[in-house]
Formats: sequence, structure tokens, C-alpha cells
Amino acid sequence: MKKTVHLIENAQLVLPDQILAPGWLAIADGVIVELGEGQAPERGTDLGGDYLLPGFTELHTDHLESHFQPRPRVRWHPLSAVMAYDAQIIAAGVTTVFDSLRAGSDADGGVPSEDLWTLAGALDEARAGDYLRADHRTHLRCEIATNDVIEQVQRFSGRHQVDMISLMDHTPGQRQFRDIALWKVYFTGRTARTEAEANAVVERRLALHAANARRHRRELVAFAHSHGVVLASHDDATPEHVAESIADGVAVAEFPTTHEAAGQSHEAGIRVMMGGPNVVRGGSHSGNIAAEDLAREGLLDIISSDYVPASLVMAAFMLAERVADIDLPEAVRMITLNPARAAHLYDRGAIAIGQRADCVQVHLADTVPIIRRVWRQGRQVV
Repeated sequence: MKKTVHLIENAQLVLPDQILAPGWLAIADGVIVELGEGQAPERGTDLGGDYLLPGFTELHTDHLESHFQPRPRVRWHPLSAVMAYDAQIIAAGVTTVFDSLRAGSDADGGVPSEDLWTLAGALDEARAGDYLRADHRTHLRCEIATNDVIEQVQRFSGRHQVDMISLMDHTPGQRQFRDIALWKVYFTGRTARTEAEANAVVERRLALHAANARRHRRELVAFAHSHGVVLASHDDATPEHVAESIADGVAVAEFPTTHEAAGQSHEAGIRVMMGGPNVVRGGSHSGNIAAEDLAREGLLDIISSDYVPASLVMAAFMLAERVADIDLPEAVRMITLNPARAAHLYDRGAIAIGQRADCVQVHLADTVPIIRRVWRQGRQVV
């Protein structure tokens, strides 16, 4: 039986190292089977000169949480939350998303341990019903100082696939919160607690860190290696943190908080990830290093949408515009090919023959990139 071929034509095809304009590609059985420059061999979907990018791969997003907990102490219907999250993710051009789920109970921060199971169950229900438009995978954000993180990861892996683990430590005095006074400002502002209550939390968390952090990190690293799970380290700040990441076989440095840590991670072959909102806003909202500064020095490998899904495409086009040494194909690799390869996904992330036909049509409204269509494995989903 002859394969059904779908053509996309009159596009600016953003390949890993060049742009074909005008360009066209052919899709069969969900895979790119041919592409070229100039006029397509026959008529297809006419993009009117818009850009065609590979589908984006998102390794770290906090956005599911905002749909499930839209207000403090409010939990939305989990399946409804998952579907709203999926809709926003796919409309932002993300065809592969690693859903960030927290492992490790945080009673002080208002994150009940049952949230992990509720959201995982809702994601499974959506998969089983074929409701999802993006390809969803699991990223467990593991708080290494909590008492139950190992138990939760082991229990979770017995029921669900684990694709990525990040080693996180939000203890006051550590990493992102090296300044305990700044942690108190953050905590009291987010939870409406008093300073006295914050001081009590600091004492409890420091005790948990002393009892658990080092041992739990070792156990999680061993788990990841034995199960073929990609490892990320969160908020590395010092040479000691980077050395530990290197020894542990970490693949991704999520949001290093200092220039030194970012540079040493990149030099060691650990992919440096920074947030799209950091790029778009011109700096970190929490006062850490600016992603654009790292990009100018060739130290930025991956962009994550973090808390704004639309920031991915905006960040890529902004970097190509602002940084002389970064062209659009290189900037686009930071949201497509680089995160896909860091996550050991080799069938996607590029517009190339044999790759999955995950594609995103982008129109520029002046300088603002607007996503008009999205295809996942050749099927239009937006």
C-alpha cells in the first residue's frame, strides 16, 4: 500500500545549522521523509513564508502545579488541570514535555505528599484515554533533605515510568537560598507566615538536611544509574557542587546560580539550562545570573520555559536578535535538539530526514513570534 504523504511548503525551514527559505518537507507515517529548498514538488500546506521549527522539548516546567493549585490551599480537579496544562503546553509549541512532579513531602510549604499520586494518576488517565496532544514524560523533582523522598521515588517507580530526576535542595542556607535572610523573605511572602514561624521552619529544615541530604543524594544517584534515568542537578552554586555533579554523572545543570558554576558545568560536558523568562526579561527574577550573559559567552545549552510556556519561542528569537554570535538555528537548538539529546531522545529535536514530524509554524508579528500551527508526529494538533 502506498504511503500517504503530507507536504508542508513555502516555509522558512529552521534546520540544526541553516535556514532553507523557501523550503518544504514531506511527512509519511509521522516521520520526515524528504525536504528541500525552493518550490515543493507538489502543493501542500502553504505556510505563507512563516518559519517552521522542530517541536520543542521541555525538560523542566512548573506549570502543571499552577493549574492544579491555582490559589493557596485550592486544589483543582486533577484531570481538568492536566488537560488545561496540556493545552497550554502544546499551544506554546512544546511537543515533548517532562512533567515536573515533586517527590518528598513539604508540610511547611503547603505541598501535601498525596499531590504526587493525584497528578500522576490524572496523567495516566489522560494517556489511557488518548486525551493528550503533547508527548508527556516524567521528571521527578526530588527534595533530598526530606524524610520520605526515597520511599516516594521507589513507590512511584513501581507504578509509573520515571524519565528524569533532579537532585534538589531548597534548605535555607543551601544553593539558591544561601542567604537565609532572603529565604525568610521568600517564605513569609509566599505563605503569609510570621518571621518567628519562619525561624522555626529554618531550624526544622536544617535538622532534616543534616540527617538526610548526603545519604539521600547517594541513593537517588544509584537509583538513576540502575534504572537508566537522566540526572539533573538543581541550583549548583559552587565548584564543590559542580564536582559532585560530575562525579554523580549528572547530564543537566538546572539553573546554576553563579557564573562560576555554569562555566565549570559547561566545560565538563554538563548541559547548562536556564529559564526562558530570564532571557525574555533580561535577567533573573530572583537576582541570580542572567541567562543572556551566559549565552554571550557560549555557556548556555538549554532553555526551559520554567513558569511561562510561551517564553521558549520568545527566548529563542530574542537570543538570535540580541546576541551577535548566536544565529536562529543555534538559538532554536536550545529549545529542541539540545534538550532532546540531553534526555537521550534521538528520534526528535530537528527538522531532518528520519526524525519525528514534530513541527511548529511560527509567524513573526513585528518581532513577536506567534505560534500558528503545531504538528506532532505529522498530525496537526493546534
